[in-house]
Amino acid sequence: MRYVGTVVRGIRTPIIKENDDLASIVVDSLMNAKEAEGFEFKDKDIVAITEAVVGISEGNYVTVDDVAKDVQNKFPSRNIGVVNPILSRNRFSIVLKGIARGMDKITLQTSFPADEVGNGILDEAILKESEFHLGSTISEEEYKETFGSWIHPFTGINMIDFYRELIESEDCEVEFVFSNDVRTILDYTNDVLTCDIHTREATTKLLGSLGANVYGLYQVMAEPIDGSGFNPDYGLLGSNKATEEKLKLFPKTGDKLVHEVQKRLIDLTGKQIEVMVYGDGAFKDPVGKIWELADPVVSPAHTEGLIGTPNEIKLKYVSDNKFADLRGDELKEAIKEEIRNKDKDLTGQMITEGTTPRVLTDLIGSLCDLTSGSGDKGTPVVFIQGYFDNLAND
Repeated sequence: MRYVGTVVRGIRTPIIKENDDLASIVVDSLMNAKEAEGFEFKDKDIVAITEAVVGISEGNYVTVDDVAKDVQNKFPSRNIGVVNPILSRNRFSIVLKGIARGMDKITLQTSFPADEVGNGILDEAILKESEFHLGSTISEEEYKETFGSWIHPFTGINMIDFYRELIESEDCEVEFVFSNDVRTILDYTNDVLTCDIHTREATTKLLGSLGANVYGLYQVMAEPIDGSGFNPDYGLLGSNKATEEKLKLFPKTGDKLVHEVQKRLIDLTGKQIEVMVYGDGAFKDPVGKIWELADPVVSPAHTEGLIGTPNEIKLKYVSDNKFADLRGDELKEAIKEEIRNKDKDLTGQMITEGTTPRVLTDLIGSLCDLTSGSGDKGTPVVFIQGYFDNLAND
């Protein structure tokens, strides 16, 4: 009788630095954990590696000066609109520093009452009582008159003041405007850098169709500047602050890494093990209202066995409906048989109702992000067993 289903372990590794042999570190750390904890590898086990150490090991960094040079190349006018940046010191402040260093004036347009991932910039109760609504365009003066100096309750920072000081410290003029319509920026300038994450292509396409000279943040540092790092798919999206003058980019060699780790583990264990790189999880905090996914994707690289979506029946639905008159072992065996005989594709069937349809790597990446965290656990590798099992697997 089997009593345990899915098991998730955070795997401790050495501190990873630039040019380290990450594939060897991951495999060796897993083997050390196996010896210490006594677990055995099985088919369909999953090894997940956080994108942070992938980017670090591959040395995929850019400097503030690199960013400044790239935006200068794209916007010779040096007078641009920056649309829908996220309000984050870790994620965007050094990006903004580079943009400001390369420009003479920035008109920064942000959405309200919060940015794309939920960082608030005003008191929503005051907004409801004011003359403004979600379709309004609010000037910086009107913003200050109505909402004052709004301090984020978690960070203790007024991000508008923070961004103003950062931009002006680079001898760049700045004007803020608050609007939920990206087309508003065209009232100020025709040169636009879009900074949204998950709607990036639609926003860039829309402004381009209206005649703007527009680039997305995913197109900045998509190619190297003077030998710098770069990411051909996501540019500066997914980047993180490394120092006050340097950014770590989203990794670009993940495909090679996951297949190398998979090959080594199969050779060592004889088991079909799947491997992925993960970043932010795809979940939202109901208290802080923050959507964790500030990366362009949850998993930038994964082996083929992690492609697809779950194909599960809802046990509660089957128990309460089809087998409502059964109890105990008889009920359990009936449900096991239902699982064994389920269709290979259950899409649209009532028996799946309540099994939220999501991509496997989004689900697994979210599990991994919650396991490893982003602090001091020291477990940048996550090892998952039994994820693809169900009640019928004894």
